[in-house]
Amino acid sequence: MKRRYTVALCQMDTRADREENLRVAARLLEEAAARGAALAAFPELFNVIDCGETPPEEIPNGPSVTRMAKLAAEHQIWVLCGSLYEKDPEGGRKYNTSVLLTPEGKVAAKYSKLHLFDVTLPDGSLAYESELVQPGREPMVADTPLGRLGMSICYDVRFPELYRWMALNGAQVFLVPAEFNLRTGKLHWETLLRARAIENGCYVIAPAQMGEKQTRNGPYPCYGSSMVVDPNGMVIARAPERVGVTLAEIDLDYVEQVRRDIPALKNRRRDVYQLNGL
Repeated sequence: MKRRYTVALCQMDTRADREENLRVAARLLEEAAARGAALAAFPELFNVIDCGETPPEEIPNGPSVTRMAKLAAEHQIWVLCGSLYEKDPEGGRKYNTSVLLTPEGKVAAKYSKLHLFDVTLPDGSLAYESELVQPGREPMVADTPLGRLGMSICYDVRFPELYRWMALNGAQVFLVPAEFNLRTGKLHWETLLRARAIENGCYVIAPAQMGEKQTRNGPYPCYGSSMVVDPNGMVIARAPERVGVTLAEIDLDYVEQVRRDIPALKNRRRDVYQLNGL
């Protein structure tokens, strides 16, 4: 296992042209590899954001994962395909699925978003992700040479019980690819990421979308501000407001040190409350 390594946040401004988005992703991945990153992390819906015209893809054989897997193998780098819409083989609504690729271009793990963004907007209009997407069925902690990686997507970050479950199941690093809204991003994005890190003594890697998207519910401005947070809740890397690559160092020995200094995971009152028996 690599105890220390470099992660690359690949911030994007994904739009409706999938081929152009994948060309941008390829350029960012190549830059990440050239700068020594062991992991290149992309945001939620990195491959296409439109009004639902682009059909969901099969994983791993669809065009987006196939392209990224080839690049991962070519550059010998781990790749987090932040998320893309996955076709349900049983014919139901699509999934919003994150895919982790090995340096050989194989799927190491995948995770479908558990918590869907179903809200009433300030103007009274409804934004129900569940109208188009079905929720995933289980959390995922991937055991990799980069440590145990807890997988999540965007709105999941508002549900601390998911991250506590992942930490109790060995997660040392949380992955949070996102397409966070500008208004709530200003209020909550950094605070939520830092809270999830502090509560569990974990690194948080959060690559995000920037720019204004066109969606079924109208314009959707994204907050950007991709960041990496360390286990003490310090923001150690933050992307500027542009498409590009931002690097940070992950130190798994530091995770252990922080958890020794503040043993919150050990000091829980399991005699009073439990989380799925943990």
